Amino acid sequence: MNNKPNNLILHSEIGVDAVLRLRLQELPLIPLAAGEVRIRMEAAPVNPSDMGLLLASADLSTARLTGDGNGSVMTAELPNRRFGPYERRVGLRLPVGNEGTGTVVDAAPDVRHMIGQTVAVFGGAMYARYRTIAGHDCLVVPSATPASARAGLFVNPLTALAMVETMRMEGHRALVHNAAASNLGQMLVKICAADGIDLVNIVRGADQVALLKALGARRIVDSRAVDFKEQLTREISETRATIAFDPVGGGRMANILLHAMDASEHRFSSSYSLYGSDSLKQIYIYGSLDQSETVLDRGYGLAWSVSALLVMHFLKKAGPQVKAHMLERIAREHDTTFASHFSAEVGLADLLRPEILRKLVQKKTGDKYLVRFDPDTEGGEPAATRGRLET
Repeated sequence: MNNKPNNLILHSEIGVDAVLRLRLQELPLIPLAAGEVRIRMEAAPVNPSDMGLLLASADLSTARLTGDGNGSVMTAELPNRRFGPYERRVGLRLPVGNEGTGTVVDAAPDVRHMIGQTVAVFGGAMYARYRTIAGHDCLVVPSATPASARAGLFVNPLTALAMVETMRMEGHRALVHNAAASNLGQMLVKICAADGIDLVNIVRGADQVALLKALGARRIVDSRAVDFKEQLTREISETRATIAFDPVGGGRMANILLHAMDASEHRFSSSYSLYGSDSLKQIYIYGSLDQSETVLDRGYGLAWSVSALLVMHFLKKAGPQVKAHMLERIAREHDTTFASHFSAEVGLADLLRPEILRKLVQKKTGDKYLVRFDPDTEGGEPAATRGRLET
């Protein structure tokens, strides 16, 4: 590339005054290292996993936007002006955005064949004009595929596939998924149907029940139903599911699931044990939609575990062969099983607007935002991301 433009990157920073600041920063592009490509970003989703880094639980009732254009700064106070779990990031100007899509516009000599390819990428720092990343970390997608259909091909698809792979690796028969009407939940319904896996879906409300039924889901339990716990125990008993995945985290859902699994397993036991059923009952929490405490009463014996699932950790544990297999499936089914649907599109500079941020933190099912980067107008300049942190 000749006469390279500067990069434009969204940064999130917590100051020593316990105030969060979001700003766009223009920085020169860094030279490419061997094996690297530079992507002009086109779109990136706003996932729940992006929100913790973007906003750090700031109190958006205190949010203010000052300045103009690329000099705008959004400020918001941390609750009670306390750092809490964010103390280690004070003073760090952090880039945001887990995944996205764009076109390769420059490349190191050894990967110049990738110039012009349309790719999906994962690895942080995606809310920017350009993203520099290793060519082998790119997922090549047909250029005819709309940007909205290739922007979210990593976080939700890999997490859904990681759930199924974890179930298999740990020897469980079936699985349970809470908040199952989400974009990720819909992907999981399709995966399990195609792979012949029994899946119990927990949703909230009749509209979500109807949504999953239309996708072909067979086992759906409405957590708002008066007999929710009885329905859940019955469905778990019929599948003998002993592993569940929960993106909510806080509250009593993990506890309810463990009780239902233990009751189910007792039905298949001929004797009583003070220590509960012998079958390990495993809950994985993979999100924090509810940031309150996870409540456990431990009334289900001793053969149980509550752990966290983070897709990056899973991929390291599973190894390159499993990762390659997962990515091959995503590439093959990018416009079917792993298609994402967005309720609204915003520009990069819109992520500094308090009214937009307040909508994002509501985390409503089906209310998913896509950031679009317009190279002619974004922030007065093109907007995209980076791969290697160009900070």
